[in-house]
Amino acid sequence: FAGGAMDLAYVCEWEKKPKSNHCPSIPLVCAWSCRNLIAFTTDLRNEEEKDLTHMVHIIDTEHPWDVYSVNSGHAEVITCLEWDQSGSRLLSADADGHIKCWSMTDHLANSWENTVGSVVEGDPVVALSWLHNGVKLALHVEKSGASNFGEKFSRVKFSPSLTLFGGKPMEGWIAVTISGLVTVSLLKPNGQVLTSTESLCRLRCRVALADVAFTGGGNIVVATSDGSSTSPVQFYKVCVSVVNEKCKIDTEILPSLFMRCTTDPARKDKYPAITHLKFLARDMSEQVLLCASNQNSSIVECWSLRKEGLPVNNIFQQISPVVGDKQPMILKWRILSATNDLDRVSAVALPKLPISLTNTDLKVANDTKFFPGLGLALAFHDGSVHIVHRLSLQMMAVFYGSSSQRPVDEQTIKRQRTAGPLVHFKAMQLSWTSLALAGIDSHGKLSMLRISPSMGHVLDMNMSLRHLLFLLEYCMVTGYDWWDILLHVQPNMVQNLVEKLHEEYMRQNAALQQVLSTRIVAMKASLCKLSSSTIARVCDYHAKLFLIAISCTLKSLLRPHFLNTPDKSPGDRLTEICSKITDIDIDKVMINLKTEEFVLEMTTLQSLQQLIQWVGDFVLYLLASLPNQGSPVRPGHSFLRDGASLGMFRELMVVIRIWGLLKPSCLPVYTATSDTQDSMSLLFRLLTKLWLCCREENHITEPDDTLIDECCLLPSQLLIPNIDWLPINDGIISKLQNKQLVRLQFGKAPGLVGHTVSSQFDAFVRAPGQPKIDHLRRLHLGAYPTEECKSCTRCGCVTMLKSPNKVTAVKQWEQRWIKNCLCGGLWRRMPLSYS
Repeated sequence: FAGGAMDLAYVCEWEKKPKSNHCPSIPLVCAWSCRNLIAFTTDLRNEEEKDLTHMVHIIDTEHPWDVYSVNSGHAEVITCLEWDQSGSRLLSADADGHIKCWSMTDHLANSWENTVGSVVEGDPVVALSWLHNGVKLALHVEKSGASNFGEKFSRVKFSPSLTLFGGKPMEGWIAVTISGLVTVSLLKPNGQVLTSTESLCRLRCRVALADVAFTGGGNIVVATSDGSSTSPVQFYKVCVSVVNEKCKIDTEILPSLFMRCTTDPARKDKYPAITHLKFLARDMSEQVLLCASNQNSSIVECWSLRKEGLPVNNIFQQISPVVGDKQPMILKWRILSATNDLDRVSAVALPKLPISLTNTDLKVANDTKFFPGLGLALAFHDGSVHIVHRLSLQMMAVFYGSSSQRPVDEQTIKRQRTAGPLVHFKAMQLSWTSLALAGIDSHGKLSMLRISPSMGHVLDMNMSLRHLLFLLEYCMVTGYDWWDILLHVQPNMVQNLVEKLHEEYMRQNAALQQVLSTRIVAMKASLCKLSSSTIARVCDYHAKLFLIAISCTLKSLLRPHFLNTPDKSPGDRLTEICSKITDIDIDKVMINLKTEEFVLEMTTLQSLQQLIQWVGDFVLYLLASLPNQGSPVRPGHSFLRDGASLGMFRELMVVIRIWGLLKPSCLPVYTATSDTQDSMSLLFRLLTKLWLCCREENHITEPDDTLIDECCLLPSQLLIPNIDWLPINDGIISKLQNKQLVRLQFGKAPGLVGHTVSSQFDAFVRAPGQPKIDHLRRLHLGAYPTEECKSCTRCGCVTMLKSPNKVTAVKQWEQRWIKNCLCGGLWRRMPLSYS
């Protein structure tokens, strides 16, 4: 195994206050969402009142110091936290049987509220899960070199736990209590909660540990243990249905198992307690991980449920011979693997990547053994963390914490155990790509660990790049956040990754390309931010996202003059005519369009002026920068050879020209040296000439000297505007590239020295103290905005929290960004004093 496979990226701890302090709750729990939000618990002890407040903390991994801490309102210690499949809602359950559902307030990642809940009064909850929505994607690691996304990631037939009319999955959650009850709560579309509680079996017994998994047929499997290794681990099938507007639960006993260590004569009484019980995956009810412990050591076992033929006695064979498939089958638990004696396990984290590994897949698993998603993490009381293979339990990587040193001999181990309590992880979670691990230690401190894509083994650069590329594609297809992949991208990888990602994208069919068109641009932007040689392209990619959004919105406002029109919409016809007619005169292009389709209300046209102004300014900026096209460091450079984007600008110029005839005040404002100059016609003529040079991707020609000369004259004819690029990025990712540990404090933004990449980026952005701009509405906010704003957790885009507009068309534009930014990132509330 490799020792360099894991390293600390950053740690974030609480400020030590004399009157109150955060201490880990017992048990401490944490959860990691597919949007890279981490939720964890602590107990806030107030020295004056001598009481404990049970807190839930939510952080975004890019801004860990910006923690949202809320008094959960739970009267007893929180025992479970669980994110839903979209990563936008969180369940919390406590030792008094109360379950609460938390949702974002105004879709802000740092503002949460408790909306609904359920309760099993006085009965502590030991396991909690959202019901399955029926969406399951399988990753085929062995096909990572395939060209088609459909071969790498295939949709698995999987039934939801419960469906509404028309097959839509019903939302809700299932919980198991300490007294052996199973409770199911269903969220009805009208906001009501249907709750039902049932005993797991007729003979109820204490449940110390439990876990929940789902089967492809829509059933739920619950595993339970009373905590003693001499007792069997029980399994139950749970079926949920709605009968006469009431939730109905049916349970059935499944085969149980005894841990191997209890039947082994050498270890019979060595491990009296089962301390961890986990299904290997939420949708893999056939494989379970068990850990038994004593005060000093632990043993881990992996079990699998198999169908086996039941042998038939010869007497019955003679009476009724068993032929082929008619042989009776039974379900039986078989041990797959077990570890040797280990140090005492304090926490377990399971991978979330849906790599389907069956018992016969060990050879395939061995061929791809350096792939991070195949490992699960075990944390130990000596402060170390091991990554072991999820099936064979063989060591893949190890991390030694500050309090744990690599043991040299038996005496060292004894000294460690007698030296008092060591700092260790009490709760752990792997990210959704298994490239990062978050641990909360016995002091309530959060540690973020990188897990190498090659598991620390010396693989060639291409293998590591292929793993990163494969996981980026997975995030592109699923819509999951890819922050944890960026942790591993070094500046020298950026160019290669962007090119390879584009190549893979271009191999997909046209329909899939259209679906993923904005996501890949956002992905390229986040990658380019990590290298000084590609930093200018970040501005281009964000401008492209903005252009695509404006084009879609403005075209959607066009309405056919007659209802019984052909299949093509006015927007599609506009694109078709503009691509066919290559005339450089804007009025001649305009004549070919049905102008009645472009008629809008005057108030609507006026409300769109800021967006129209951005289009006009950007076209002017691009054409003025054409003579300097040899400098790729300038923002806007990539647009000069992007035929598709220039074509979009050309279409928008035609639309704006027509709208200008209806409402001249909605036209972009230019400062010209001559009163008689038609600025729109001039810019359209130059833009068309440039577009003709690169309209065909495979046949790009250089702009002729006449065009370049005309563009050189532009600054003497029109005032070239300053383009407002992105704000300064205050995230942590670019500060982690030098692999040095960064120490942070909750609630306190770091005063870190800017990374070289960030400092080069600052040339394109407004300095602190200068007037701010709403990047989505293109409104100026002043140097010190009085309106409450929100910013994107990924690209830093800033916009006002509340809409100042009442016009429908602008509200339609704003609704596009109500949940996510242009780049797909989540929003977070900004303080009024931001600068």
